[in-house]
Amino acid sequence: MAAVSLRLGDLVWGKLGRYPPWPGKIVNPPKDLKKPRGKKCFFVKFFGTEDHAWIKVEQLKPYHAHKEEMIKINKGKRFQQAVDAVEEFLRRAKGKDQDLTIPESSTVKGMMAGPMAAFKWQPTASEPVKDADPHFHHFLLSQTEKPAVCYQAITKKLKICEEETGSTSIQAADSTAVNGSITPTDKKIGFLGLGLMGSGIVSNLLKMGHTVTVWNRTAEKCDLFIQEGARLGRTPAEVVSTCDITFACVSDPKAAKDLVLGPSGVLQGIRPGKCYVDMSTVDADTVTELAQVAAFLGLALQHLFYQRPRPRLTRMGSYSRANAREGRGEVIVSRGGRFLEAPVSGNQQLSNDGMLVILAAGDRGLYEDCSSCFQAMGKTSFFLGEVGNAAKMMLIVNMVQGSFMATIAEGLTLAQVTGQSQQTLLDILNQGQLASIFLDQKCQNILQGNFKPDFYLKYIQKDLRLAIALGDAVNHPTPMAAAANEVYKRAKALDQSDNDMSAVYRAYIH
Repeated sequence: MAAVSLRLGDLVWGKLGRYPPWPGKIVNPPKDLKKPRGKKCFFVKFFGTEDHAWIKVEQLKPYHAHKEEMIKINKGKRFQQAVDAVEEFLRRAKGKDQDLTIPESSTVKGMMAGPMAAFKWQPTASEPVKDADPHFHHFLLSQTEKPAVCYQAITKKLKICEEETGSTSIQAADSTAVNGSITPTDKKIGFLGLGLMGSGIVSNLLKMGHTVTVWNRTAEKCDLFIQEGARLGRTPAEVVSTCDITFACVSDPKAAKDLVLGPSGVLQGIRPGKCYVDMSTVDADTVTELAQVAAFLGLALQHLFYQRPRPRLTRMGSYSRANAREGRGEVIVSRGGRFLEAPVSGNQQLSNDGMLVILAAGDRGLYEDCSSCFQAMGKTSFFLGEVGNAAKMMLIVNMVQGSFMATIAEGLTLAQVTGQSQQTLLDILNQGQLASIFLDQKCQNILQGNFKPDFYLKYIQKDLRLAIALGDAVNHPTPMAAAANEVYKRAKALDQSDNDMSAVYRAYIH
């Protein structure tokens, strides 16, 4: 967009990174929010969302002068809601100058209830914005037919936050707010597995300029990505051997192990300096075993280069503890395969939008090498320490989510059998403390009878089972998860495995 003369209080169209132009207003930033260095920019709050960001002046256009143009090129439901909010804001501001609350349609109100409550614009340039919150660094949401979560920005290319637990996090999309794009790594990226999650991840890696080689068990799924610029790998071993960092995202522990240990698998392609990142949601034992594969390989490579004794392989996929400890030392970093576990929290829509939450553990240097990839595929990532921690945390997250979904379904069916309106129940929940995009989306699935998979029911049941086993391993009770697991097992028996997790509802009505 061309540079224009703008001032505080102007309505504008703001363009941020890969996102479409969106209507907003130039406002005063919070006192503690520093302006980015470099080119001139304004602080913009966007209509119809809780998003706000520093936008370079050349990425802004006056609202009225370009309204017709923008409406022609943007057709999404949320975009139209944002435009409607601007028009209603203008009508009310014209009639009552002192009341500059941005009104919302009933649809937007439902979406923005609770923690997404609507904000108010201030009428004069001299007054500071009063609705600042501790999470004021937000990006514009991507245009989508479904509500999405806020995209948390940072003003530095890499912001690592140390926590008391020792974990760290890399916030999303580093330079997007300042430079309008992510600087892709110059490393060659491989990706194994193009399911619901992997497809969105690869698409975003390509959009952000990464060089990606793909492989999938069903080869036809690679065709679309080849058209988008990806390269084709014939086997996992070939992908790993030709790429610097190879990611994998498959369905369960067996698939994860087969991918590494099977014929033409990852183990056959690893060479000194190659890196492997497993993004599958598996149990801690599985991911530790995969890390030990890397450890064993590192020691084997040390044998090749330095003629030291080769480590003893006790059985396929299992290595002596001494070998594993030595292998996770400097020999892996300097000569052998480097390993990182990085399961993701989210669903298909969040994967498509590049809004996943990434939980990583293992090789810290590899974690940092993956920063541009993680920024392309997710809104934030956390480093949780040694291998196994991310798997455990991911199972706990999905245990909570799966149990909550079962409770939602239980409440909706109880409302129905007691003669209460399910829609009214949803409306009440959307106005209370439980309000969330997850709640609204899953309830809408049930009310509309639309169970197109966004997160397969069979996978959330698998995660519940693994979380229960995790609790058993440390003698910790998981009665809520166990009860939810039984309901999902009932839903699977009713042939709901390949539907969305919200199809657990059907377990209550049969």
